[in-house]
Amino acid sequence: MSPPPQQPLTSLQDNLVVGLPSLPDLFLTALSVCLLFTSSTSKSHSITATRCPFLSFPLNPRRFLKIPAMSHSATSSPPSTPSLFLLPRRHNFASPQSLSDWLKPRLPSDSFASWGIKPGTKNVHNLWLELAEGETSLADSTPPIRTVQVVTVRVAGKHGKFLVEAYQELSDGNVRKRGRPLSEKMKPNEDPESAAVRAIREELGSVIIGGGEAGVIEVEDIVRIDPNSYEMRVEEKVSDSYPGLPGCYVLHTVCATVEGLPEGDFCTYEVEEYGASEEKNLADKAVSVKKHYWTWVSADSIKP
Repeated sequence: MSPPPQQPLTSLQDNLVVGLPSLPDLFLTALSVCLLFTSSTSKSHSITATRCPFLSFPLNPRRFLKIPAMSHSATSSPPSTPSLFLLPRRHNFASPQSLSDWLKPRLPSDSFASWGIKPGTKNVHNLWLELAEGETSLADSTPPIRTVQVVTVRVAGKHGKFLVEAYQELSDGNVRKRGRPLSEKMKPNEDPESAAVRAIREELGSVIIGGGEAGVIEVEDIVRIDPNSYEMRVEEKVSDSYPGLPGCYVLHTVCATVEGLPEGDFCTYEVEEYGASEEKNLADKAVSVKKHYWTWVSADSIKP
């Protein structure tokens, strides 16, 4: 039997060249593998955007905040940069009527019509005052999204109990159930600790000083805020105060003790809710809180 014919050397070299990837192909393959590895290792540190507009968070080099679509909670020191608490305003409405005209085509008609009519709700004058004072911002969307920064103060009492607002008595005679710790909308450029002290002064001051003017109380002398208690959480839900209006709530929570509070259930009078507003005639048309009714509950009874 004759041996098989030998393939020319040049032909073998050609086949080897065809079977091996070229240098550019090898480079692209290596680059793809690197990119794949990098994206997989950094995925856990990515920031997932919420639908909440106007939100900015501190970029801590030791931690990246991961914000899910519906809520986010974080425990750390309160951010100190004032701009983190500034709510940019997209719109300047000349009057509550101009705000109403802008909202009407953007909200469900039946929901918007219930503002200030349904017990426990606020009216368009309230929202206009919130915008005018920088406490709230509205995104230019349909429906608009109301973004508000809120400080929540968990006031600790004796025997491990915490203070909770059971319900409120409103200026229109209605009663609104609350069942939550002391809460207050934050002012522009206000940090959580300052907002907490102001909230205590405005909502608890009347009982702390025995019915005098809450504005003259030296709250700083009787309030102790735990510097390690700060928590931040983002919630998205339709507003209870403004039916049909989606809300994005940036909740800043701190724990505090307040000297001089009653040990049992008690009631406080709200310092003029819109007393500092330059639009006094419009403030009179808004639904305001007149009385707060407080009770002490165990820690596990407080809503998250």
